[in-house]
Amino acid sequence: MGQDQTKQQIEKGLQLYQSNQTEKALQLWMKVLEKSSDLVGRFRVLGCLVTAHSEMGRYKEMLKFAVVQIDTARELEDANFLLESYLNLARSNEKLCEFHKTISYCKTCLGLPGTRAAAQLGGQVSLSMGNAFLGLSLFQKALESFEKALRYAHNNDDAMLECRVCCSLGSFYAQVKESMKIALQHGDRPLQALCLLCFADIHRSRGDLQTAFPRYDSAMSIMTEIGNRLGQVQVLLGVAKCWVARKALDKALGAIERAQDLAEEVGNKLAQLKLHCLSESIYRSKGLQRELRAHVVRFHECVEETELYCGLCGESIGEKNSRLQALPCSHIFHLRCLQNNRTQSCPNCRRSSMKPGFV
Repeated sequence: MGQDQTKQQIEKGLQLYQSNQTEKALQLWMKVLEKSSDLVGRFRVLGCLVTAHSEMGRYKEMLKFAVVQIDTARELEDANFLLESYLNLARSNEKLCEFHKTISYCKTCLGLPGTRAAAQLGGQVSLSMGNAFLGLSLFQKALESFEKALRYAHNNDDAMLECRVCCSLGSFYAQVKESMKIALQHGDRPLQALCLLCFADIHRSRGDLQTAFPRYDSAMSIMTEIGNRLGQVQVLLGVAKCWVARKALDKALGAIERAQDLAEEVGNKLAQLKLHCLSESIYRSKGLQRELRAHVVRFHECVEETELYCGLCGESIGEKNSRLQALPCSHIFHLRCLQNNRTQSCPNCRRSSMKPGFV
């Protein structure tokens, strides 16, 4: 079956599927998959099968076709096809509650080089990752992913994606509410503070700043009471974002300055990165070039301080999908570099930390 005939049969299957003749559509697509020699056509029909089985709740079959689609994308050697197929693989694992795998595949999607599909599918990748974080009860990470997905939806006028994100935010709110009940029952102050922070972030993401501010105040009160300085940084970052939304940039910078002092006290580089990034956007909008440059420089310094490098080849760890090996002394290297080096001690500290047969 050639390219034109494959395309015609895929369209015929879509017409059957849209007219609720699901089984006939599936049978037709399976025949196309068996007979077509057109790789692009096979990729498209696999996408149809993934979507159909997802909507029918047949998640194991969905995963099976997603795996085949990955192999087809690799044959095509096209980053756009790879992105779409990895997203389908992530969604399949999300439906099967394999949340760690979902996050891993989503990160693979985000790590692919810039593609045409990235603008269209980036929001869906963030949504799938957010759902996975929510499944693991990692509320803060889930909310960050949902906010990214919502930005994609607004920037691309994607009403369907926005609707799906709002549904996920509803589930998020319900889970945080349940956690708050447990925290109150057991008098768990740290959990109460975390739940209040999540409630505030949810209201902020929805644009309900009037409700967000009191939640942040309550969270800050408990964070201060229990001495959680990193929690205070997260609260102040949320407050700063609220002031930015209200165009009160000087108040936002005041909150950032307090947060920056706390982040430096505890030595949290990731928090400092986020704060420098927000400061950079504020000073850019105010047109203050000197302050802007200072934060850009500090941002890049933080990136360099937090980045990991292989002690043997000098390459940055994380830029490519490479297997890593941590030695008992905690130094990390590319596994291939250790195997090629054939040393019996750590190349960094020279401690005899490598057990016989380690590499």
